[in-house]
This record gives sequence, structure tokens and C-alpha cells, in this order.
Amino acid sequence: MKVRNIQKMLIGIVVLLCMSVMNTQAAEYTHEVKSKKIAFAWKIDGDTLAVKLTAETDGWVGVGFNPVEEMKGANFILGYVKNGVAELNDDFGTDENSHQSDTKLGGTSDVTLVGGTETGGVTTIEFTIPLNSSDKNDTKIDVNGDTTVLLAYGAGRDSFKSKHKYRTALKVNLSTGASQNLE
Repeated sequence: MKVRNIQKMLIGIVVLLCMSVMNTQAAEYTHEVKSKKIAFAWKIDGDTLAVKLTAETDGWVGVGFNPVEEMKGANFILGYVKNGVAELNDDFGTDENSHQSDTKLGGTSDVTLVGGTETGGVTTIEFTIPLNSSDKNDTKIDVNGDTTVLLAYGAGRDSFKSKHKYRTALKVNLSTGASQNLE
């Protein structure tokens, strides 16, 4: 009798834990926008922005925040997964058509890799960045106003040097999730 009660109690605990994990994973990101074969999901966590980028590619995925003109002045985060290991780069838009590593430009890398996967031709990168890093190459991200978000992905190579296969620009309110295509 006691053994059955203990078994029932353990089964109940396992079920509750599974439900808790599923609910946590389902609610991990507050908002998401999709454009063609790329998705940008995010959650504001205090003074940090948690981001998940997913694209139908075996190359890199990337996001840029607040360009001044085309790519110029944007804070770019690019990532790929090679042999099961995720790589991440924090870049700055140096002109309308290119970007370079923040650290090569005298700034700092302010992105924290959370994880990444590449399965069945789909690459997912998760990271966090501060909303205001104080890096000279990063603009402050205002969660209450509109943020220009650039999304892109490359194909065929796990390299930060390969050109994008797809790109788009969106106006996004990070607090409400409202978005508008800018192209």
C-alpha cells in the first residue's frame, strides 16, 4: 500500500515537472516576427534583450539594430553553428554595405551566447545583449519606441565573411511586438 502511494506521488511530481518545463519553454520569448524563411523572437528581461534567431539555412543568421543608413551605424549580431558548436560575433555597420567586429574597431563584444543548433537545414542562435552597453559602437535600444531591425541570413558556409542570401528591414516596437516591413 505504501509503495503504491509513493509511486503515485512520484508520478504526480514527474508530471508536474514536465508541465512546468513545457510551459517555461513555450513562454520563453514574448514576441516574434517572421519574414520569409527567418524568424526573430525576443524577450525584454530588465536591462537585457534575449533574442532567438531562426532561419532555413545551413549558414549564418544575423540581426542588426538601429542603422543610420542601410547598414551604417547598426549594431549587428551574427551567429552560425559548425560541428555542433555555436559561434557569435558582435559587429558594427561601418558603412552602407559592410560591418566589422566591434573589437577590431576598438569597442567591446557585448553579446552573450545562450546556445545554437543546426538541424535539417535550420540554424537557430540564441543570445542576450544589454539594451545600453555603453560601447561606442552600440546604439541604445529603446524598448518603448520603434526600433529598426535588420534581419539576414547567409547560405552554404559557416563563415562571417559570406554575403547574405536574404535580408529585410522591419520597424519593431520591442515592448508591444508591433512590426512593419520597411522594404
